[in-house]
Amino acid sequence: MLQQTQVERVIPKFTAFITRFPTAASLALAPFVEVLTLWQGLGYNRRAKYLQQTAKTIQNNQAGIFPTNFKNLQELPGVGPYTAGAICIFAYNQPLALIETNIRAVFLYHFFPLVSSVPDSQLMPLITAELWKDNPREWYGALMDYGSHLKKTLPNPSRQSKHHTTQTKFTGSIRQVRGSILRQLTRQERQTRQELLCNLTGNIIHLESALNQLLSEHLVEKSGNLYYISPSVQIG
Repeated sequence: MLQQTQVERVIPKFTAFITRFPTAASLALAPFVEVLTLWQGLGYNRRAKYLQQTAKTIQNNQAGIFPTNFKNLQELPGVGPYTAGAICIFAYNQPLALIETNIRAVFLYHFFPLVSSVPDSQLMPLITAELWKDNPREWYGALMDYGSHLKKTLPNPSRQSKHHTTQTKFTGSIRQVRGSILRQLTRQERQTRQELLCNLTGNIIHLESALNQLLSEHLVEKSGNLYYISPSVQIG
């Protein structure tokens, strides 16, 4: 939930989500429309799909046991190197090198002042060397807080990174239309294209592309002329 979503927005969503789905088993068995309804407001709805796919994988293929190592974590749906590393560190306190936007800001600020286009490959050896192996969870938490502080009080050091990008505006984007479609379908189970169009939030020019994306990602299905939320997510 914290990927690309501010902490203030996540806290009430996390509380509601974990209350309804306290275990992987309860999440795996839930109708996907219920999962998606609780996810509304967090954006990037594919994360909800991957989360339930992961719960199903753990229940069906791993006897309900969550992986604890970096390699096996990356075999779960939607889990890449960063997420696997973050789980190892924050859930299991394992001493791994990790980089994300706030950590990057700290190392750019202190080791590369006034240098531009710095690749992560130059930062990772420094992060590895400075890692507090006795308590990496606390170390990275402090780094992230410090990096957030730097970005609020100084010109963002992350702009010196070779990998720095600026997120496109949400208003008028295809992401806004995707979110609007899913929000409508969680409120009214089956709708035609015209019904979706009548209540659409965002630029209607993105409607067809958004629908095609949602269908290809199996977040939405179509029967005849009616669109609806996929009843369950498939593993894989």
